[in-house]
Amino acid sequence: MLDNQTEQIFKNVLDACFKVHKTLGPGLLESAYEVCLVHELQKMGLKVRKQVALPVQYENIELDAGYRIDLLVEETVIVELKAVDELNPIHIAQVLTYLKLSKLKLGSLVNFNVKLLRNGIKRIIL
Repeated sequence: MLDNQTEQIFKNVLDACFKVHKTLGPGLLESAYEVCLVHELQKMGLKVRKQVALPVQYENIELDAGYRIDLLVEETVIVELKAVDELNPIHIAQVLTYLKLSKLKLGSLVNFNVKLLRNGIKRIIL
């Protein structure tokens, strides 16, 4: 079960995603959506880190395997952004991996390259 604060952060992320998508529409690069989404979340007063390195724990050491979380909001919610024709199971697996490695519970997979954004959002709970 997720706490109310985490749920509110997730709601704020969704609100910001809808605003960005309504303003920009589909068809841009993922990086454009990322910078605009960071801006919107920061306007809401949320702490956002982008392209957060996520090391792999192996034999009691941390190794950089090249994993990067697109956005980490309030050190609580992972947001993975896409601008693809359609989401695939590998995209969901990617968020699940990030949740496991970070020991966080809630992630969002958002594909901005859709006509209706609600069709491009997946909520992922570990």
